[in-house]
Amino acid sequence: MLRRQFISYTLAATALSSTRLMAQDTKAVEAMAMTMGNPDATVTLSEYASFTCPHCATFHKDVMPSLKTDYIDTGKINFIYREVYFDRLGLWAGMLARCGGPDKYFGIADMLYKRQKDWTKGSGAEVAEKLYKIGRIAGLKNEDMEACLQDQEMAKALVADFQKNAEADGIDSTPSLLINGVNHGNQSYSELQKLLNEQLES
Repeated sequence: MLRRQFISYTLAATALSSTRLMAQDTKAVEAMAMTMGNPDATVTLSEYASFTCPHCATFHKDVMPSLKTDYIDTGKINFIYREVYFDRLGLWAGMLARCGGPDKYFGIADMLYKRQKDWTKGSGAEVAEKLYKIGRIAGLKNEDMEACLQDQEMAKALVADFQKNAEADGIDSTPSLLINGVNHGNQSYSELQKLLNEQLES
């Protein structure tokens, strides 16, 4: 692995550790909300999740495909994905997912969850190389990923945005699903269907 690739991840980790003290200095950079579906829908489903959370990986394996087919792709709901950062690896993954822009974000996120057991293991250098591999599969270039992972201002903005939203919504576990602002915690697909249909029919 290239030395500068590992350095880029080290810089991102440094940004995460210092953000709690510098959250007020992130006015110049905004963390874009990642969304799918119909922005004008009457029902908004927000998911708080971490790329390093096993329960989140299970949700994206067992629930997300049907949710996307039945509710998101049909335009019935607006879906907002909100990243949670328990650790530096989660931040690195979030920054990588955003590196390809909104068009590639959810495709990369899907790969991150599917390969979670693999890329979250090993030394910092090994994790970095595994993340870079995922990025290359998604069509990202090494130099672009390096630029993304070295963007400390974006790292700070992402963590500040996470802290603000999680505090406002009272998030204490992942995944947490909010329907029109009401936190329902983690749900199976059948349970989530009932909750969404109740809102859509009201």
